[in-house]
Amino acid sequence: MASFRELLGQAKAEIREVDPREAAELRRSGWTFLDVREQDEYDQGMISGAVFIPRGNLEIQVEGKIPDKSAPVVVYCAGGVRSAFATQSLSRLGYENVLSLAGGFNRWKDEGLDWSVPVSLTSDQRNRYHRHLLLPEVGVDGQQRLLSSSALLLGAGGLGSPAGMYLGAAGVGTIGIVDMDVVDASNLQRQLFHNLERIGDRKVDSARKTLQLLNPDVQVRTHDVRLSADNIMEIIDGYDVIVDGTDNFPTRYLVNDAALKANIPVVHGSIFRFEGQVTVFDPYVGPCYRCFVPEPPPADLAPSCAEAGVLGVLPGIIGSIQAMEAIKILLGLGDTLAGRLLTYDALEESFRSYTMRRDPKCPACSLEPSDIVISEYDELCMPHAVLAAQ
Repeated sequence: MASFRELLGQAKAEIREVDPREAAELRRSGWTFLDVREQDEYDQGMISGAVFIPRGNLEIQVEGKIPDKSAPVVVYCAGGVRSAFATQSLSRLGYENVLSLAGGFNRWKDEGLDWSVPVSLTSDQRNRYHRHLLLPEVGVDGQQRLLSSSALLLGAGGLGSPAGMYLGAAGVGTIGIVDMDVVDASNLQRQLFHNLERIGDRKVDSARKTLQLLNPDVQVRTHDVRLSADNIMEIIDGYDVIVDGTDNFPTRYLVNDAALKANIPVVHGSIFRFEGQVTVFDPYVGPCYRCFVPEPPPADLAPSCAEAGVLGVLPGIIGSIQAMEAIKILLGLGDTLAGRLLTYDALEESFRSYTMRRDPKCPACSLEPSDIVISEYDELCMPHAVLAAQ
């Protein structure tokens, strides 16, 4: 059986090494740097911008984090031993242009080259978000991005409850909640933010308590007000995404115009009896709500859930999809529902997707943001939504 020295000698015979000064030039020219040390070493300092994969996870994770096997890569560890073996493994996996950093990170620092201390997760956070960290598309960087991001829930009811709980559990760092209602016993069939002990409490307070018990990483901002033209721009300011669970046309039109003006994507959801729908209104990328619903329907064609009923499980399904779309937006993952309407029929257990396009004559998104006037729509819209959210 070969000794460690023999194995190391064999690895170095199969690879190419580069000294720190030469590696620094390669970094400036766009080479990918791969850190194969352990987590505690990485947390103490790293070469800025490096991809981090501990040596023991390299073969499992590298193709997810560096999918292009023709991309030039410099691998480093602390002193150059683990990186030699890692470089050998990468070459055997089909990576075409891989170098090992001679002397590793220690020599890099000794020569006065640029490095930084990464923003790291605590041990409790690593445990809480472990399943996220295993996903190459998320990882530590993605989780930190979620922790520094913000989402605004419009409504703490049937849709806001599941959406908010999944966003909170995922570690979205700041969650705002807009609702001016109180908890009623009839809410408990579907609004999972609340419980029997909180009947009569303000919904925003009940939702805040639930989220704080779910995840201490989450900062909850409550807005116990009615959205209006006077306050909406101030309320939505600074949020990365809006999750719309409102249940009336005036508010939806108001939110649409404000989101266009502030350039904030809106994840829209609505439900009615056994049916629901979800889409994303990404300002000036896809259609807006007023492209989708140019005019509100007559009130007799738009009964609320209070009048027509809703199966309690339904908002859980639609609200969960809203949470998924919001997280995709925050992380820049996959294809969102911008330009598509996803509908769900619980009785058929079926989903359908429909393409939606921007209206070039839309009275909202055809305008420049600075030309959009935020105004009330109460006199133009009937009081009920076609698919009510609560």
